[in-house]
Amino acid sequence: MKPVSCVGICSILFHCMNNKALFALGVESFADQFDPLQYHRIGLVTNDAAVNFEGRPARQLLLQKGFRICRLFSPEHGIHIIGADGHAQQDSLDALTQLPVISLYGPRAAPEKHQLEDLDLLLFDLPDIGCRFYTYLWTMTYIMEACAQYGKRLIVLDRPNPLGALAETTEGPMLDEKSCSSFIGRYNIPLRHSCTIGELAMLFAATKYPNLDLQVVTMPGYQRAYTGGVHFPFYPTSPAIQHMNTAWLYPGTGLLEGVNVNEGRGTAFPFAQIGAPWMHKNFVPHQLAAFADWVSCSPVSFIAQSPPYAHTLCHGFRMQVISTAGFRPVLSGITLLQALAIMYPHHLTPRAYKTHANPQGENHLDKLLGIPDSWTAIVHAIAINTIVPDDWFAAMEPFWLYK
Repeated sequence: MKPVSCVGICSILFHCMNNKALFALGVESFADQFDPLQYHRIGLVTNDAAVNFEGRPARQLLLQKGFRICRLFSPEHGIHIIGADGHAQQDSLDALTQLPVISLYGPRAAPEKHQLEDLDLLLFDLPDIGCRFYTYLWTMTYIMEACAQYGKRLIVLDRPNPLGALAETTEGPMLDEKSCSSFIGRYNIPLRHSCTIGELAMLFAATKYPNLDLQVVTMPGYQRAYTGGVHFPFYPTSPAIQHMNTAWLYPGTGLLEGVNVNEGRGTAFPFAQIGAPWMHKNFVPHQLAAFADWVSCSPVSFIAQSPPYAHTLCHGFRMQVISTAGFRPVLSGITLLQALAIMYPHHLTPRAYKTHANPQGENHLDKLLGIPDSWTAIVHAIAINTIVPDDWFAAMEPFWLYK
């Protein structure tokens, strides 16, 4: 009998047993506490993933509260989160509000001066999934940069970290800014950062943009131990992150973008099933037994829907998170890569992962892990340090909004 995910059980319990949210989102606090007539023209950075706990889009909520939003800005995947990974998105018109949408993953990464100069305020409301190489976080930094440069006030509406925000769950590696800074990791933070997006905004404002007029609207009632699907509902954040099982695995299995293994993108199990034509059928690397208390692995064959090996039969295995307490997704992902290097030394190679932000796709594994020469560490089974140094926690302590 196939094991039932504790993540799935908790999600069902949440939806069936809880009639009242345990905390308020930043957008809800903003809508309740701020005067809609205070600002005449507001810009909003958002997409369809920014919803309240009932699934209502944040931009719709704010407009119905009387906030005068005149322009939207969207990150990777576009306003309706249907754009393919790494594909440029063009400016558009929002079907829900009929407002113009300025793409920040296409012709530009940051708003241009003329797109900000008539605004009284810029709001940022996007979810994060707690992983450094998820790009919404870095779009926020470009927003911060533009607002600091052009003297515009920025309010970040905080959202929960679906993986939880307990300090002890943080995982490295830290990012080497000199060698590995990119659109999937600009600054030196842990790979699994265990912060809210508002807390990171405060850190970046203090260390990178000291002239920025920033305010973070917090989430009353939020606790750092809360996780998606257990204490609040999880809504899809992008085409490949549709379920909490994927979100839990992604900080580890997302590393497979850097090698020639299909990560299941385009199938029903992105980042939860992996494979290649040259992998053995009905076989799971024995090294993953170390994670058996947290993840169930079962052999699987599937037709790849995206590169590498698009439309080709691949063999591999599918992963289901069965317990999240103590699970270390980054460590499990590194262990998986090193196991594949041992098992398939003549097949496993680095992959050039081409995106709009990295057209040649070079050094993608380095950018994901945040360390230079990561391929050498993988193929030679050199230990990659996932322990986060004490100075990171000391640097973050002034910016933790939820004690």
